[in-house]
Amino acid sequence: MKVTLDLDALVKAGRITPEEAERFKGFAAADTGALGANILYALGATAVACGVGALLPTLETLVALGALMFGVGLFIRMQGATRIQIFAQIILVIGALALCAGMGGLYGESWMMRAALTLGLAASAVLARSGLLAALAVVAFTITITFDPEMWPPNHFLVTVIMALAALVLVLYLVSLRVAPEFERLAIIAMRVAIVMVNVAFLVGSMFGEEEIGVSGGAFSLVWALALLAFGAWAVFANRRWVVNSVAVFGAIHFFTQWFTVLGAQPVSIVGGGVLLIVFGLALARFNNWVGQRPAPAGN
Repeated sequence: MKVTLDLDALVKAGRITPEEAERFKGFAAADTGALGANILYALGATAVACGVGALLPTLETLVALGALMFGVGLFIRMQGATRIQIFAQIILVIGALALCAGMGGLYGESWMMRAALTLGLAASAVLARSGLLAALAVVAFTITITFDPEMWPPNHFLVTVIMALAALVLVLYLVSLRVAPEFERLAIIAMRVAIVMVNVAFLVGSMFGEEEIGVSGGAFSLVWALALLAFGAWAVFANRRWVVNSVAVFGAIHFFTQWFTVLGAQPVSIVGGGVLLIVFGLALARFNNWVGQRPAPAGN
């Protein structure tokens, strides 16, 4: 567990002695030096990989370099070499991204390959403890369920995407409650990205509807509004500040999408929309101040 302390303030308050403060600063200096060396190692390895890629600019080269960097990073992590763990994490992430980009470019038309890349990104996120890879795994999942007309016909496009992403949000939330803190962070990051994706799908549906199955944009708008209200009420009850803020943002987007669709972009509607946006912002700021005085649950 990492803790941030203001050593000068602690010395002034008499909580620690000046000698103890100097000793703690020595520990921090050692960690800072190790961090700098790890970053230099990672930059050097990345530069070499980029040079090789420039000499042999093919997708196969990208795949080979990605596999090599990922393998080296994974090997170091499995060996438990604490002094170069940051270096291992960086090249593991870069290797996973390069490998997925190369494989996607070569075989991205195959649904099974996209599904495999999604699972690979999720596994890499766990191995590297990388929030970036966890977020990209959710994006890859969205792409997988979106661009496959054989498994999900176009006449169920948005409905299927919304249902699949909503189910993913629920699964990730339940997982975050049952895993260790380091993995809880990854689950929460992935869940937040999935929440954003669900709202984007609702936004598209509210604007264009789903003509093939007779679902109008108004129906999507109504379901979206009800979902936001229910989700926001749960978030307030559960003291989940990030969720409340995201619901407020997408609620405002939903409101103003309908506002300008009905009233059009004219001076009165623009001024009225601006005033309402300020009111929403003040209400959200007041809520955040109120929540800041309450104990927040882990992963909030």
